[in-house]
Amino acid sequence: MMVPIRSLPISLLTIIILGCGGDTGEAREREIPSDDALAIYALTQETASGFARLALKCIQQEYPNKLDHVMNDAEEVQPPSDLHPAFYGCFDWHSAVHGHWMLVRLLKLYPNLPEASDIREALGANLTADNVQREVAYLYQENRKSFERTYGWAWLLKLAEELQGWEDAAGEAWSQNLEPLVEALVERYTDFLPRQTYPIRRGVHANTAFGIAFALDYARQTQDKAFEDLLLERSLAYYQSDQGCAAEWEPGGDDFFSPCLMEADLMRRVLEQGDFQEWFERFLPGVAAGEHAKLLTPAEVSDRRDPKIVHLDGLNLSRAWCMLGIASSYPEDNPLRTTLRAAAGRHAEATLEHVTSGQYEGEHWLASFAVYMLSQ
Repeated sequence: MMVPIRSLPISLLTIIILGCGGDTGEAREREIPSDDALAIYALTQETASGFARLALKCIQQEYPNKLDHVMNDAEEVQPPSDLHPAFYGCFDWHSAVHGHWMLVRLLKLYPNLPEASDIREALGANLTADNVQREVAYLYQENRKSFERTYGWAWLLKLAEELQGWEDAAGEAWSQNLEPLVEALVERYTDFLPRQTYPIRRGVHANTAFGIAFALDYARQTQDKAFEDLLLERSLAYYQSDQGCAAEWEPGGDDFFSPCLMEADLMRRVLEQGDFQEWFERFLPGVAAGEHAKLLTPAEVSDRRDPKIVHLDGLNLSRAWCMLGIASSYPEDNPLRTTLRAAAGRHAEATLEHVTSGQYEGEHWLASFAVYMLSQ
């Protein structure tokens, strides 16, 4: 039995706490204390509607816009909607991409959303075959080799993964339309990763572990064995021998990923369960005993109007999804699982009420992080 505890301000979500310890499993209505053993967050249709409205506004909002655009000549001074007819909104290309992913995800979870027809109309307008072909053409122009590497690439593959196998006529069409761009980005991964000698560990867009993790999810969903084998090989080459991650150096001032946790969340996908547990003990020893307090404590966000400082809201959400993923590799009664799930709960609670802050600096992207965390 699950009982809603409370609705956060602006009705973002219902927090559901399950009984733990010696309880019978009945849920109890209460706040989340810092040492709670287990917290699970429910994405309801009502809260999904709120998130959907954010994305619907943003994927069709062209300005303000931060282009990642190397101009080869004066003729390339063009508006975002001309350069990127599919993904021109949400301030930047990658945010537009994961805004589309979020809308597909919510539509699949809640087909009867009040916003469903608006979602379908918006996705249908953007994910046309012609628009996607123009996105592909842009990639193959001169000086585009590092465009959105690898953050935007990863989210595009997550969108493709979400569309794969969806028994929906429009979804099947969007998936087919997107395929040339997917193929182009798989080609980019396949070309780039063997040449990337060292992983990028920073907690921002270029983070290699994140880029590989989402690509690996896609490769497995689509049964692309050659791509999967490459991703596994590079993951092991980059990270298998790592130990003693410098968790005390986190967070960085503009991180939206935890370098330590994002790497671990990748490696639990790569290694067999027992091998992963041995690797994690070398990589972040002492977590179950409460060590690495800075990693287990939500980041403080001092100014949500600042486009870099608000990254820390995203860090709290991505830390939460990583901790939940890592915890899933341990049995229910394992102390490490308990510690990580409690910390994930604190991180989620610290940020979810701020996703709809009224500030576009966060609103154009944070909902996607929230939905990914909540719907895993």
